[in-house]
Amino acid sequence: MNINKNRQPLYDQLLNLLIEKIENEMEADTMLPSERELSKRYGLSRTTVRLALQELEKLGYIYRQHGKGTFVSDIRKQATNLSGSYSFTEQMKALGKQPETRVLAFKKMEATKYFATQLQVSIGEPIYKLKRLRLADGQPMMIERSYLPVKRFMHLTSEMIEQKPLYDIFHEDFHQVIRLADEEFFASIASAKDAALLKIHEGAPVLNLARSTFNIENEVIEYTLSVARADQFRYKVRHLRNDE
Repeated sequence: MNINKNRQPLYDQLLNLLIEKIENEMEADTMLPSERELSKRYGLSRTTVRLALQELEKLGYIYRQHGKGTFVSDIRKQATNLSGSYSFTEQMKALGKQPETRVLAFKKMEATKYFATQLQVSIGEPIYKLKRLRLADGQPMMIERSYLPVKRFMHLTSEMIEQKPLYDIFHEDFHQVIRLADEEFFASIASAKDAALLKIHEGAPVLNLARSTFNIENEVIEYTLSVARADQFRYKVRHLRNDE
């Protein structure tokens, strides 16, 4: 891939070119050429090069060491796998990060047609709405909006939610055994309110997760809509070949 001054903006071309090289040709912790070298190599201004490097740093592709230079990040180590993201706390601990959950809202509401369908309850039936901010090492990572049928968690309180993970509460306090969770992922951009909570720009790319959790009786006990920072999460899945 070369810079073509008759095509898309030079900044975008350089950014895409550097991302392609980092993902396909460069090992983690490899030093990048200096701004001066990149400017000379691609025939671009230092300002264009500097802006592209700043964006790469925001996206987590590179990191800087004062007095030494700019290096390629280990994206695989830095990004969190969204597959099975219901174990956020354990995933953060496995990455050596300190997980934190802040309860932003907890209330009862009547199930609308949409949430009644998702939770397999009647329209107007009471459900809980729980909104939480997930952090790692103090950095906002994900906003979760969870909806639970009140009839399965009659004595659930905000104090319980603040004391331990939700899935521990399901098992230990309400004897709900999880059988499986269906998850769906899609990309979008951050709303003004979500961007403020996640400390990113409004309109920044985010990953959305919709999850339905079932107990061993095949009943839906949780429906969650999450918004995750696209620069901090990735999705990984393994496909096994079936020769039959």
